[in-house]
Amino acid sequence: MSAAAFTLTFVPSEARIDPTLWDACFPPPLEGRWWYAALERSGLDDQFSFLYGLIHLGGAPVGIAPAFVMDFPVALVAPSGLLPAVRWLGKAFRSLVFPRTLFVGSPCADEGTVGLIGGVDRRAALCALQHGLDAKAREIGADLLVWKDFAQSDAVDLDWLSRREGLFRCASFPGTVAALPPGGRDAYFAAMKGSRRHALKKKLRRSRASVELDLEIVRSPDGGTLDELFGLFWQTYEKATTRFERLNRGFFGALAGLPMAHFIVLREKAAGEAVAFMLCFDLEARVINKFIGIDYRRPKQWLLYFRLWDAAVDFALSRGADSVQSGQTGYAPKIETGHTLVPLTNYCAHRNPLIHAVGQMCARRIGWATLDEDLARYLKAHPDAHPPMP
Repeated sequence: MSAAAFTLTFVPSEARIDPTLWDACFPPPLEGRWWYAALERSGLDDQFSFLYGLIHLGGAPVGIAPAFVMDFPVALVAPSGLLPAVRWLGKAFRSLVFPRTLFVGSPCADEGTVGLIGGVDRRAALCALQHGLDAKAREIGADLLVWKDFAQSDAVDLDWLSRREGLFRCASFPGTVAALPPGGRDAYFAAMKGSRRHALKKKLRRSRASVELDLEIVRSPDGGTLDELFGLFWQTYEKATTRFERLNRGFFGALAGLPMAHFIVLREKAAGEAVAFMLCFDLEARVINKFIGIDYRRPKQWLLYFRLWDAAVDFALSRGADSVQSGQTGYAPKIETGHTLVPLTNYCAHRNPLIHAVGQMCARRIGWATLDEDLARYLKAHPDAHPPMP
């Protein structure tokens, strides 16, 4: 089947797409229609504009490609050796270092996804989508097109598309996932490397000796509780060194009432104050650990992240999950708690042939070690863990 058999239209809202198509194209554990509805309701218009590619075959809708537009900060992914040049260019040519970019995927989603119903010729559909995205990028004045954070399961088809359509590959921040094998907590700990298991259990003992914490699993928190938790999130956000998006209180309000949303909250027992939380989505066999907040004013020996993770393991096991997906960045404690790094790849094209060639050359210098200091330390200790380079 050729790409010409498919047609592509764009709609500005998830509500313009049939819910049954959403269910068919984005089943659990993918972040589905509910996720995109929350993004649209969150007042993030100063950062992103959202749109959806609706893929048709023979006049019938067969796929959904969520997308968004933003002025992308190139410094976020540039190797440290290139940062001075990026900053210098930004003074005179802002569009080079904050290019208007059309992304396939979603802000905050753990992986990029193009959802298609069963039986569709995937390569032909992706090719038609690429042609439609090219046209849309020209229409809206976006110089850069990026298929954002696609997993290895998509690599064969997207590598084929890249060769055909002239895209270049660029390593992205890896995702993280912790397996929960059958057998409960004992099996989780047994699956860990011995040194990490010993270190984690020691930290949990130290934390329990330092502070008594009460655990709550909160659904549909009231306004006061949500304000309290958002304050913890904002502390964590301000400590982060990598920031793709700036989330607001409205975003958490849009997520809070969803049936799959659960807030794991730790409170200091004596005062009853929230000191840490994790927002998790229960998506059948997988729990997504989406956002955390920690009160960094508390003593370090409380080791709040590890107490929070310990509670999250219990929660996921109680829901029958076989894994917890914990997203990008903040790698050091995730590695310590048994997470595996999941390679993700961006596929990019710039409308200017010269800038495209420069971008392709620079992409070859981007890898896990250049993207994140925690990853650089990890790869130095585990050189065999390097993913395939673009």
